[in-house]
Amino acid sequence: MPAALLADTQAEALNDILARHDGLEGPLLPILHAVQEEFDHIPAAAVPVIADHLNIGRAEVHGVVSFYHDFRDLPAGRHVVKICRAEACQAMGVNQMADGALQKLGLEWHGTSKNGAVTVEPVYCLGLCASGPAAMVDDTLHGRLTAEKLETLLAEASA
Repeated sequence: MPAALLADTQAEALNDILARHDGLEGPLLPILHAVQEEFDHIPAAAVPVIADHLNIGRAEVHGVVSFYHDFRDLPAGRHVVKICRAEACQAMGVNQMADGALQKLGLEWHGTSKNGAVTVEPVYCLGLCASGPAAMVDDTLHGRLTAEKLETLLAEASA
């Protein structure tokens, strides 16, 4: 996609990000993190600009964006709920809880509610293995989840 699809202010911000990372060794990940920080996602129109600037293929940039779960190609909701799917949380029943919560919200993983309030994402360890199942709402960790507690967290985030 051509850079012309970026708004002038977005193109200017992207060019500033690229300039700040000039001269770094292995700059792709830091650039992508900065772009996501700036735009709350990696706009598709930014991919060819980044690729051209780094003299790499668009497929390489897209591959990195799609490989790492923290990069988004669409903006997230106002609140991001990350539900741990690691083995310790699975052993405590998180999959059934998460499936029920997603069904109730009418979402799939990485989906955002229609009102833009909440995005639900899987993560593969929040470091609360002894207190699982666990989730993180924005930057706040929650352990020892029950289906009811998860439902309450999602309802509060959706409000």
